Amino acid sequence: MSPTVTTSSEANGNVSAATARAAAKAGASGDGPQPTTFAKALNTALADAMHADSSVIVFGEDVGVLGGVFRITDGLSKTFGEQRCFDTPLAESGIVGMAVGMAMNGMRPVVEMQFDAFAYPAFEQIVSHVAKMHNRTRGAVTLPLVIRIPYAGGIGGVEHHCDSSEAYYAHTAGLKVYAPATVADGYRMLREAIDSDDPIIFVEPKKLYWSKELINVEQLRGQHTVNMQAGTSSEGRAAVARSGTDATLIAYGPSVPTALAAAAAAAEEGRSLEVIDVRSIVPFDDETVATSVRKTGRAVVIAEAHGFASVASEIVARIQEQCFHQLLAPVRRVTGFDIPYPAPKLEHFYLSGVDRILDAVDDLQWEG
Repeated sequence: MSPTVTTSSEANGNVSAATARAAAKAGASGDGPQPTTFAKALNTALADAMHADSSVIVFGEDVGVLGGVFRITDGLSKTFGEQRCFDTPLAESGIVGMAVGMAMNGMRPVVEMQFDAFAYPAFEQIVSHVAKMHNRTRGAVTLPLVIRIPYAGGIGGVEHHCDSSEAYYAHTAGLKVYAPATVADGYRMLREAIDSDDPIIFVEPKKLYWSKELINVEQLRGQHTVNMQAGTSSEGRAAVARSGTDATLIAYGPSVPTALAAAAAAAEEGRSLEVIDVRSIVPFDDETVATSVRKTGRAVVIAEAHGFASVASEIVARIQEQCFHQLLAPVRRVTGFDIPYPAPKLEHFYLSGVDRILDAVDDLQWEG
């Protein structure tokens, strides 16, 4: 069945196509690179995707009139109408269940879980239906569905408002997991996720929402069009965020800026650290990571999540399997502690900071 929703100009007499296009270009005023926040890049990506494809629908808790707790959906309901961006009851299982039905019938839903731990009531839907539908139907049914999850710490959130839940989704076969860390990747990877025919868990580092970079949105739009025509994307591709020769720091999402800060501090002490931004947790870019570790001979994996049975553990195992003969020291991890996420005033002890990273680097058996 084809989608029943329409573009803003077709569905709403008070919203013109020109207005929709203007909204899609929000944040791109002027020529060349402009200071843009991570949140604005995501907002622009959603607007661009909704303008480009009338089957893209955004819904979740407070994403309509309010524009989302973090304002990622700001202005979308006004511009594209309540049929395209709307609020739902506080029922995460119902949100994802409805999205599954919509995706099975030709729509491209993008749903927001509002906070990481709020997604747990929808976990059964995600594991039993979102992840398995393609396999269950022997490829006959696709689920072009994006589940946006603001995650991790650094904002002083109370219980249920700060959690690092990426390992649950990465462990679930049938799901792809994207974890952008830069403003440009926020735009680039969200557009690619929405265009994908696979279900994608899109984890957004809350503490990076207000980070700013100079980006050229028009250039990113052009690159997206070219990549779509060529069938290429950022999926499964890590990035070398900083080149180095002495050791490799491997991070994703909110830990990437921390790893870069640690590398900058190490440079002042005469150590050259390479930083790899994983970007796509599933699928994982073994080639880029292994190439870096084989070059440097040493590695530290950094994440905010608990260390036990974690994404960091998986990365360490893959390095061990692929780079064993090039390793000059055991691979180290710097992660959150294996405790429930602490109260706001204590979270700075829990998060993987620069000092903990540098301590791990110091332990990489440099003598001899």
